[in-house]
Amino acid sequence: MAEIEAASDRNSLERVSNAYLGRKGLLADHYGKLGSLEPSLRPKGGAKLNEIKKLLSELVEIRLSQFAAAAAPGPPFDFTLPGRRSYVGRRHPLLQTVDLIVSIFRGMGFSVASGPDIETSFYNFDALNTPENHPSRDLSDTFYIENGFLLRTHTSPVQIRTMQSQSPPVRIIAPGRCYRSDAPDASHSPVFYQCEGLYVDEHVTFGDLKGVVISFARQLFGSGVDVRFRPHFFPFTEPSAEYDFSCIICGGKGCRVCKNSGWLEISGAGMVDPEVFKAVGYDPEKYTGFAFGMGVDRIAMLRFGIGDIRHIYENDVRFLGQF
Repeated sequence: MAEIEAASDRNSLERVSNAYLGRKGLLADHYGKLGSLEPSLRPKGGAKLNEIKKLLSELVEIRLSQFAAAAAPGPPFDFTLPGRRSYVGRRHPLLQTVDLIVSIFRGMGFSVASGPDIETSFYNFDALNTPENHPSRDLSDTFYIENGFLLRTHTSPVQIRTMQSQSPPVRIIAPGRCYRSDAPDASHSPVFYQCEGLYVDEHVTFGDLKGVVISFARQLFGSGVDVRFRPHFFPFTEPSAEYDFSCIICGGKGCRVCKNSGWLEISGAGMVDPEVFKAVGYDPEKYTGFAFGMGVDRIAMLRFGIGDIRHIYENDVRFLGQF
């Protein structure tokens, strides 16, 4: 015990420890002599040696901790201090926006549908009446995989899969990730979130489409939001339109966000083309329907005032912690 206390550094302490506690040390020698004792004395002798070994081992550990404390910069660590709290994460702003969109459309009677991220050309293009020479099929726009598979460029394939699996009426929304071969910048990302909607039944009109989109806009951004529809063309809807919301930043007066137009482009919509109904086995003479889409990323950026879409996907906890 005196030699342990007198050790001035780790090396000298190690020499003392080996002399008494090592495999060839004094205690090991005494353990080897237990067999020469009378059988009745061996348990008592073994217990005594174990007691000595435990005591010396504890003294060595204490001396080691003293060396460590002396070498550490600053005052010794106070083990009575409370520990740090675990980091509590938050739901991603993009998924917060998805949850809000889903809750609004559920309130209008829509259910949520989903499909695979890896699709075939049939579901992503053919069944949606997209011509063979359409630019969206080019390698510059679509990520192709082996054996004719591709990463879906929109969530419209979910609409086709849903119509194949059930008869009208159909009223669904399909939020999910999409992929396009875009160079990342402040407003574009090769991976993005989209939400599409589909309503098919007898006697569905473009007026029903306008009512759903306007109701959604005002539940999302407030009763003061206006919606406008502009004629457009999509292969899978006819007639088709793009729709805009009045700028929620400037109230439609014109600002940098809306490029002084007073309007924010959201996405496209239209009445489902009869060729799409034929591809899924619906009777286009009996059923009509509308489809619409929206970029969830853009809506999240508008809701939270995010100026660069790349912030959404970089996963910087300093940024995400604000939401």
